[in-house]
Amino acid sequence: MWYPRPMNEPFRPFGKIMTARFVERPNRFLVRCERGGRQIDAFLPNSGRLQELLLPGRLLRVIEEEKPGTRKTAYTVVAVDRDGAPVMLHTHKTNAVARYLLERRLIPGLEDAEIVKQEKTVGHSRFDFLLSRGRGEVLLEVKSCTLFGKRVAMFPDAITARGERHLRELACAPENGAHGAVLFVVHWPALDFFMPDFHTDLRFARTFLAVRESVSLIPIAVRWQEDLSLSDEVRLLDIPWPQIEREARDQGGYVLILKTEEDRFLPFGRGRTSLLRKGFYLYVGSAMKNLTARMERHLRLRKRYHWHIDWLRAVSEVHGVFPVRSSSRVECDLAEALSRLADWSVAGFGCSDCSCFTHLFGLADDPLRSEAFHNVLQYFRMDRLL
Repeated sequence: MWYPRPMNEPFRPFGKIMTARFVERPNRFLVRCERGGRQIDAFLPNSGRLQELLLPGRLLRVIEEEKPGTRKTAYTVVAVDRDGAPVMLHTHKTNAVARYLLERRLIPGLEDAEIVKQEKTVGHSRFDFLLSRGRGEVLLEVKSCTLFGKRVAMFPDAITARGERHLRELACAPENGAHGAVLFVVHWPALDFFMPDFHTDLRFARTFLAVRESVSLIPIAVRWQEDLSLSDEVRLLDIPWPQIEREARDQGGYVLILKTEEDRFLPFGRGRTSLLRKGFYLYVGSAMKNLTARMERHLRLRKRYHWHIDWLRAVSEVHGVFPVRSSSRVECDLAEALSRLADWSVAGFGCSDCSCFTHLFGLADDPLRSEAFHNVLQYFRMDRLL
């Protein structure tokens, strides 16, 4: 039997909360931050990329664990501020959020559901909740979403084979006498739309489309107060199905980030040479067919040189590659937007089939630590579509 908490008790998942400033993330589960004039290491219970949130100087909310046990760090990061408000990062608490909202009947489409048990194993997967609704049962999986732009949230921010498998297995839930549902908890209130992140995980997005008639897909936006208590304000986000069907294809543009360690003269193309300064380079390309294969080609060193970028790739290391899947060509518009961030550029590079000045832009500092770069990427990946 499931016993709900008292209805007048606000949901506060954490005790005493301290603040710190983000410095770096040495690995997926470790954050280095500055607090009170000294550096501390903190555990990050979130395996997402979070690159647009964990930027230098960002305000973090951390707690000190009373019994850290075998952990090397006594601190845990629980949230990060964006635009002056907290975004909850502690994914282990998302099920508790879902439980709180279910108990108060605040989840659209599940207002009449009762919690039967938590963690129900069916087939090869374990789902977060088994609910009863009327005479039927619901298998509910809960996902935490922290990737969002000005109006749009997306999930996932990294490839999730597990998440894609959950969608397929929930579509088969009726075979076990239940209905399948996924609750996407978006930890930011000021949004209108939700989409699968087809830029990052095209397979998940195509499965998301395929199960739309058989699985209830429920994206909600929640608000965290300054003290990290959860508001009862819940907003159901629209899913723009036509845009997803149109854009979730293996085509569009991409940004390849390369890093060079020293100045050098770079020959490229037919007898052309340019001074290549030490630093980071943003190369904008496109492929209106087989975009994934095109990006994978750039990761390889052994290949026959064909495009200008092949010469640059031979003397640099890959620092990141970001697809911008699109049914229309975005390459030149993307290059124009990124040109405003550049410290320098290489004339005539990668633009022989268009009228652009260049598609290669140099920066002295790491663009992945730049809010301006992530804003451009999020615009082309999210808000441009609506």
